[in-house]
Amino acid sequence: MSPNATTTKPDKQSLQYIIRSGLAGGIAGCVAKTVVAPLDRVKILFQASNPDFQKYAGSWSGALRAGKEIYSQSGTRGLFQGHSATLLRVFPYAAIKFMAYDQVHYLLMPTHEKETNFRRFLAGAISGTMSVLVTYPLELIRVRMAFQTKLQREGTHNVSRPSFQSAARFIYLEGTGIQGSNPNYLNQFPILKFYRGFTVTLIGMVPYAGVSFLSWGFLRSYFLPPSKAGHRPPTPMADLAIGAVSGAIAQTASYPFEVIRRRMQVGGITQPDRWLKWNETVSAIWRRSGWRGFYVGLSLGFLKVVPMNAVSFTVWQGCKRLLNV
Repeated sequence: MSPNATTTKPDKQSLQYIIRSGLAGGIAGCVAKTVVAPLDRVKILFQASNPDFQKYAGSWSGALRAGKEIYSQSGTRGLFQGHSATLLRVFPYAAIKFMAYDQVHYLLMPTHEKETNFRRFLAGAISGTMSVLVTYPLELIRVRMAFQTKLQREGTHNVSRPSFQSAARFIYLEGTGIQGSNPNYLNQFPILKFYRGFTVTLIGMVPYAGVSFLSWGFLRSYFLPPSKAGHRPPTPMADLAIGAVSGAIAQTASYPFEVIRRRMQVGGITQPDRWLKWNETVSAIWRRSGWRGFYVGLSLGFLKVVPMNAVSFTVWQGCKRLLNV
């Protein structure tokens, strides 16, 4: 082996590098989502205006009381309801997002001199869009599982909780037995039922992922300026802090899209025979709560997204160093 072999930079477009990059991203996403899973469950109930929990919406103390009620009804499993679907979605979602970001970053910014805030934003937006295109049906199933709060009794003794299979089956069949409903493209193409709220998700992903990676790249460049040997070696605490700030900024920029998306995703429960449109979803939110309705649960969103982004970016960087990517 030559003396320079250990310092040779890996080929970022090789299949081996892409697989390791995706693995690092997938692990990071799963760890981060597990850390904040109970908060995510409560936030979905608030955003989608679940009638059983609207009395708690609007404050961190309300979120805590909502969590206690879920725990009293269903135990720890209730706080993690829908988490199995979350992990099934998050691993490919995060793997694709971080892997795509590495590749797009390399194509747009092969050297530090070519790094600009616009290119950072563009790289993040492209990677987020690619990931959501592939994994959206899993996201919808996860939201439906988390939205269900009423336990259904089977017979006299057994209590069933929504499973991944039952949630997927319910989405596929919803609206098919409604009297007087007119045949439409949802009946002709049932797979479209798994894409409720997809357009707003796709549009909302652009500011979220774009701003998140823009903030991440800018803050690392500012606080960890490059030297002759490259970026100053970051510490886990630096990764945590930069990831947390990036998450807070991205959440603020994209939160109204997230609220609209949740309402459209659970629309199959309230109006299963039709596809909720943007204008009626936005109008319903505005009539009910005004502009504040688009930011319901934002404080809880910060409580969730800040640690999630911090953990996600930190584990991603740690796994990249471990896997030599």
